[in-house]
Amino acid sequence: MTVRPLIGVSTYLESGARWGVWELAAVLLPAGYPRLVQRAGGLAFLLPPDGPVRPAEAVARLDGLVIAGGPDVDPARYGAERSPRTGPPAPERDAWELALIEAALGAGVPLLGICRGMQLLNVALGGTLVQHLDGHAELVGVFGGHPVKPVPGTLYGGIVPEELTVPTYHHQAVERLGEGLVPSAYAADGTVEAVELPSERGWVLGVQWHPEMGEDLRVMRALVTAAS
Repeated sequence: MTVRPLIGVSTYLESGARWGVWELAAVLLPAGYPRLVQRAGGLAFLLPPDGPVRPAEAVARLDGLVIAGGPDVDPARYGAERSPRTGPPAPERDAWELALIEAALGAGVPLLGICRGMQLLNVALGGTLVQHLDGHAELVGVFGGHPVKPVPGTLYGGIVPEELTVPTYHHQAVERLGEGLVPSAYAADGTVEAVELPSERGWVLGVQWHPEMGEDLRVMRALVTAAS
């Protein structure tokens, strides 16, 4: 029997959520993330925020890692003052996911950052973010879409060689690239839509859009293949 790779996916940590008769603190993740992992051939494993010594232990048991989308990264993490249009901080999640990224990079575990996850990858490597960007989130709570164009010769360009309209919902973006990162896709307005590390540093890719909200499995399949 083929053993499917174990893909960890980071999660939200909310002080209160409602389901059935309950309203309690909860670890949350939109179902699209584990479903995408499963459809791409992996086993999904949810990674709620944990203590500071746990990331390396967690990553050591994984074959691949996904840092999921979510709230804005605290601007203090990249040395900027908070803009009035930046959302409230999520300090437990920032600390946990940055530590997961560091552990994955150190261990050579294949890593995919989605939306916030791409932004955190950039911050983890010393980059900065644009705190507000118009035109990439059409309506509050509604995913939009726009085309992204791959950069030929990159990891992403090899996975998806054609221009593709992707599901999108974000108002922040990469400003200064983190150390070693190269852009591998752009929006029509010049926004960096995907980043990656050179292949000698392992399989590391960040995408600004939300593949879990679409039907194209290629990016996640590429992660699962790299993790196999």
